[in-house]
Amino acid sequence: MARPLRFRYSPTFWSEQRVRQKILQPLRSNIGARAVTPRFEIGADWETHRFEMQNGDLALFARNDEEAYWMGNTETPSSLWRTDKFGWQSVPYHVARWSKRELLATLHEEEPWLADYPHISWYFLPVFMSKDGRESTRAFFREHAAGFPDAGRRETTRFFEEFFSTGVLDDYRHVMSGKLGTSDHVDRVRMSAAMGEFIAAKVLTDAGYDIVPEIEVTTGHSLDFRAKDDETNVLVEVTRPQPPANRAAAGPVAAVRDTAETKTNGQLAEHGGGAVLFVDCSSFRDDEWNAVRGEQPDVRHRPAVVYRARPNGRVEGYRKGSVPLELTDGLELLD
Repeated sequence: MARPLRFRYSPTFWSEQRVRQKILQPLRSNIGARAVTPRFEIGADWETHRFEMQNGDLALFARNDEEAYWMGNTETPSSLWRTDKFGWQSVPYHVARWSKRELLATLHEEEPWLADYPHISWYFLPVFMSKDGRESTRAFFREHAAGFPDAGRRETTRFFEEFFSTGVLDDYRHVMSGKLGTSDHVDRVRMSAAMGEFIAAKVLTDAGYDIVPEIEVTTGHSLDFRAKDDETNVLVEVTRPQPPANRAAAGPVAAVRDTAETKTNGQLAEHGGGAVLFVDCSSFRDDEWNAVRGEQPDVRHRPAVVYRARPNGRVEGYRKGSVPLELTDGLELLD
């Protein structure tokens, strides 16, 4: 499976002739590439190339007198196979900006509705334009409402757009956007679980905490977040139960208990305690959540917070155990 889009770096000079011979000609022979005029200027002392393939793939190449950068959701020419890969923040500003503008223009041409959500478009650009995942990740937002039940794509995308516009996860864009995956089919369960981490991030930041994702712990695992303020430093792990209709559990209460138990007996057990478990029930319909809301079942891990978000911004839930986080600004506590 291809990974989210990254840049390949070539620390050598590329002439126009070398670009034609080593990049364009092989791609033309293999997949029908053609060189087209880039849509945007790059500035500085860079020269740019845009290659479009018959199958819809796209590749970009920027070069100056000393180095060059390649990015594409297509096959990589053999002349670039042994080059190192870099993320968006590790390449020259002009190269990153130009590539972003080229890719965003293509994305919005293919998915015009996403143009209304510039932060979502930018944040998930590495997967929205990836080789294997571009169709599935866009379809997850377009046809599956980003994992929310009984909701439309625009209200759910607006929910996440407002969160991403805060910029609190911008520095972690590559690793976090990659959680959506680059599979060639929509895996709604896995993709919804990924969005559950963003909902947890929203709850924590709305509650006033600074967050850092992917915290490595001594067991060799990573927990989802560290939440900090002047007085608090807490690790948070997120799990998202599947809706009861999608699993063997007998009803929503059992779904919550079983999913939390799996997490508790696995990753959190090896960690040895101390983390707060967030159980995100945002995949549940109203009737399913009402059953959980009424019973407020224990989840076999303490401290824990069980909650459900809706795309109108409302988040409500309950606590189990002594939760070392003040969450009243992030969600409406039922207890």
